[in-house]
Amino acid sequence: MNASHQNDTTPLCYSLNSPPFAYHPTIASAYFSSIFSALGLTSNLIAFVVLIQSFRRVKTRSRSFFLVFLGGLVVTDFLGLLVTGSIVVSFHVTHFNWRQLDPSCRFCNFMGMSMVFYGLCPLLLGATMAIERFIGINCPFSRSQAMPKWRTISMVFIVWIIAGFISLLPIFGVGSYHMQMPGSWCFFNISSIGTDKIFSLIFSLVGLTCLAVSFLLNTVTVVTLIRVCCGPGSAQRRRDHEVEMMVQLILIMVIASVCWCPLLVFVAQTVLSESQLQMKHLLLWLRFATWNQILDPWVYILFRRAIFKRIRPNFQSSRRSIMTLYPSLNSTMRRLTTFSFNSDHEQEDTAETAGTNDRITTIKTISTT
Repeated sequence: MNASHQNDTTPLCYSLNSPPFAYHPTIASAYFSSIFSALGLTSNLIAFVVLIQSFRRVKTRSRSFFLVFLGGLVVTDFLGLLVTGSIVVSFHVTHFNWRQLDPSCRFCNFMGMSMVFYGLCPLLLGATMAIERFIGINCPFSRSQAMPKWRTISMVFIVWIIAGFISLLPIFGVGSYHMQMPGSWCFFNISSIGTDKIFSLIFSLVGLTCLAVSFLLNTVTVVTLIRVCCGPGSAQRRRDHEVEMMVQLILIMVIASVCWCPLLVFVAQTVLSESQLQMKHLLLWLRFATWNQILDPWVYILFRRAIFKRIRPNFQSSRRSIMTLYPSLNSTMRRLTTFSFNSDHEQEDTAETAGTNDRITTIKTISTT
């Protein structure tokens, strides 16, 4: 039954599924939810501490921009797990009755908004980070001059505002939040009828568009970065930090795609095909999506240059040994990277000396002939 066919005595959020349900969660459900939430909260807290330490030591402007976005991602994931996880764990522990606790649907609407908001934020932030890296690699001078640090922070807030606006649409009549089986959570109604269809498509298309933008821009950025690093004069500028940022961004994109694509495609397919919602599939893909909040922080915790140096401490020494084996290359790179006001005059003197030697050789050849 859709929201439009509700009776007058049943609140909107309970018109499809009204607690109490015959399903009784086992004690394993409480342990699983608690361990899952604790693991995610701990991971994001560790990542946040590491980010703060890195931000204090950062020297490059592009790196500081990227750390601001990563900080926004970690904070969003942490709050998302804290809000939704505490509600789910409380239900599995106390088995409270939603209709008695929340007769006006405000608590259910809040959880539904939280699910949508904290679900879309990582996808929107991933696309924003891909745009920032695309501009930073392809137009570094314009980006560094036109984008101060406060603007990067404001972009994170804009992402939160966009996700918050989308999550508020059911409150204003575009879609609706409903109690979902087994009674521990609320989510928007995935239906092909009325405004529920519109909101379901908005949620799905926004998420898939973010993933498509991330994939396209990250691919172009990686190709550009490979050309810069492997092209002539690549040793004039160290790009280790840029490679590190791209590796982290690609891993974040891959994790988001694997975790979120099944749910986003499932929502769009269910709505467009006008088929009946398969609750077991929804629960499965939703659990896939929640892994994104746990795996994201470990991308930055593990895939950093500091970690790589500890795993392979001879990395720097091997690079120095290569330069030692080729002294001519080493001297050439020093000349290329050293600027002198007298370089033009030295080149003219060298050319003049070479010309004089050529003339002397020519005269000797003529006289011998």
